[in-house]
Amino acid sequence: MSFAKVYSAQINLLTGTIVTIETDLSRGLNAFTIVGLPDKAVDEARDRVGSALKNSGYESPKSKNQKTVVSLAPADLKKEGPYFDLGIAVAYLLATNEIKFNTENKIFLGELSLNGDLKSIRGVLPLVQEAKHQGFEEIYLPKENAVEAALVDGIKIFGADTLKQVIEHIDESKIQLEEDDDEIRKTKKKITLQPKTEIIFEKIITNADFSDIRGQEGAKRGLEIAAAGGHNIAMSGPPGTGKTMLARAFSGLLPDLSIDEVLEITGIHSIVGANGGELVKNAPFRSPHHTSSYVSLIGGGTFPKPGEVTLAHRGVLFLDEFPEFDKRVMESLRQPLEDNIVTISRAKGTAVFPSNFILVAAMNPCPCGNQGNKQKACICKQNDLDRYKRKLSGPIMDRIDLWITVSNIDYKKLGEKGDGERSETIRERVIKARKIQKERFEKAERKITSNSEMNVKDLTLLIKLTDEVRSLLEESSERLALSARAYHRVIKIARTIADLENSIDIEKHHILEAIQYRPKVQI
Repeated sequence: MSFAKVYSAQINLLTGTIVTIETDLSRGLNAFTIVGLPDKAVDEARDRVGSALKNSGYESPKSKNQKTVVSLAPADLKKEGPYFDLGIAVAYLLATNEIKFNTENKIFLGELSLNGDLKSIRGVLPLVQEAKHQGFEEIYLPKENAVEAALVDGIKIFGADTLKQVIEHIDESKIQLEEDDDEIRKTKKKITLQPKTEIIFEKIITNADFSDIRGQEGAKRGLEIAAAGGHNIAMSGPPGTGKTMLARAFSGLLPDLSIDEVLEITGIHSIVGANGGELVKNAPFRSPHHTSSYVSLIGGGTFPKPGEVTLAHRGVLFLDEFPEFDKRVMESLRQPLEDNIVTISRAKGTAVFPSNFILVAAMNPCPCGNQGNKQKACICKQNDLDRYKRKLSGPIMDRIDLWITVSNIDYKKLGEKGDGERSETIRERVIKARKIQKERFEKAERKITSNSEMNVKDLTLLIKLTDEVRSLLEESSERLALSARAYHRVIKIARTIADLENSIDIEKHHILEAIQYRPKVQI
């Protein structure tokens, strides 16, 4: 035959798209053309595929006096990346009758090196999910991507090291007919590839433990509440008081990810190449530098791609030196903090990325860092202090649930043995509180996983306050001039505190503690 059709796939935003590879051979001067809006990486597949075929023991398209046309459909979708190398090579061999196999229900993914080796690609998990959704049964891809791909049940994953291995596995042209006792039986060569099915989940391992941090009991309490309810938190204090260490230990308090969450997060990280081909088994912890650009944090580009707020989905986004971030970058956090999504609109289209993370912000109280420090005097001028405070707008401060102060530690405590509560002990309380929330949200009209995700309607339906507690809340809100958003956030924090105590109702002391975590400045 001079025509062949096989299937591949590529990433389109955060999902996969099936791409049909059609190869046609005809007489004429030597030519190798790829059509279907290929980018530079796809167009260069001509050279990669030709060399890979030659070094795998087959004839290169460039060695024959023929015209080769490879079409990637749908034609109106821009083709990007090296996803199609393996599919193009297989389709070419099929068109030249060098191999024979049933192309239906098979997907071919992978970049080819010049010697025929298969190299890993990004975004394998969303591609496999889409392939399964479209009814495909087998996927052939680089061995390095096999573990990630095997997260999807109901589809066979074949990881290979070389193009030669894939061809030897699928080629049916070498089936021999043997006659034995007047019966004809088919004998196929031994299969060289085995489906990848084993997935191993490991326990969370963190570099910092709460027991290693001396003092700061107030900060630890605030972080426990934040982990239990999924609340955003900001820590303010002089340099060297342990804010960064507390933030890094915070990720060890979060519950284990569910299988669905592992699939979701691994897919996102795989698309941008942030997982190194490994499964994302623990809640993500992202810590971008304060010089990060708007696009790197929020996402964007001509063809929109996710940023740090999406890579932190289901995990922690730690912003150290929070006021030092660009004003535009900080203000862009309004939508993800409120709606748990980020919408990016470009001329090429609009993308909506998930961004349900816990924000942990750390900052100094002033530019020099010593305002309120009993050990060192603040040297900032009043204009510097006013300018520093204006960097944080009221809407951003209002969206952060808990504000805690991290003070200097007495030198005597620094020399003491670390005998505080371990992260594992605190984490057990967090998990129990999350379990209570899960049972509560079974009655909700939409999917909710933590107290922080409740909206006003959810609060009305699911959270009941006694007259005494409501009176206290209204009194305190009026005295502190809380906004409507802050008012509802106090209720959510109080509900989380009650969950940690396994209390059925929100009591007065829960409200009082929740109010203490509001910012101590006018917003």
